Amino acid sequence: MALATAPALTVGGPPRVNLLPRAVTASRQRASLLRTWLLGLLAALGVVLVATGGAYALQLTAQQGLDQANADTVRLLGEVAALQPVNEKLKLESELGDYRTQAMGTDLTWATLVSSVEPALPADTVLAGFTLVPGGNPVGDDPALEIGAAGELTITSTTPTQIVDIVRALRTVPGILSVDGWESTTDTLGYSYLLRIVFDQSSYTGAFAEEAGQ
Repeated sequence: MALATAPALTVGGPPRVNLLPRAVTASRQRASLLRTWLLGLLAALGVVLVATGGAYALQLTAQQGLDQANADTVRLLGEVAALQPVNEKLKLESELGDYRTQAMGTDLTWATLVSSVEPALPADTVLAGFTLVPGGNPVGDDPALEIGAAGELTITSTTPTQIVDIVRALRTVPGILSVDGWESTTDTLGYSYLLRIVFDQSSYTGAFAEEAGQ
């Protein structure tokens, strides 16, 4: 009686045998690894070259910008130096304008001041002289509150007069901020009284106010 033979179970393909020597295989592996490292090195070198080129380009651009800025600075300094005489003239013009404003803003009519004082003097007294100077330019809205002309008045009389009476009489005059007796003297011609007086800015004519403000 014959026995049946079981079929062999084959898994995968036929077996492969590497007949190359181990030295050749190792050499090929080293060559493959060397190529990999070489490619990596070349890639890194390329990145470095690109980065270096970019940095150089940026530096070159920045240097060109700096050179242009320096050139513009030199040019502007030259223009400023050329305009220096003009600046000096403008400064002088401004100073003269300020002086003109100061001088014209305090214009006074001295005859008006004198005529405001004389009618208020007591009988037998006359205004013999005065020394007055203008005050500052108008700064407030009410000229009656700002100091205008100020100085001294000389009052004379042929008869004795109380200096207090003269002071009281002048203090009632509109436009006078203050008045005080300062000195009284006597000579062969009569009696002399020196007063200190301050007028408000209503004594200013204002004739040049608009022109001075320009």
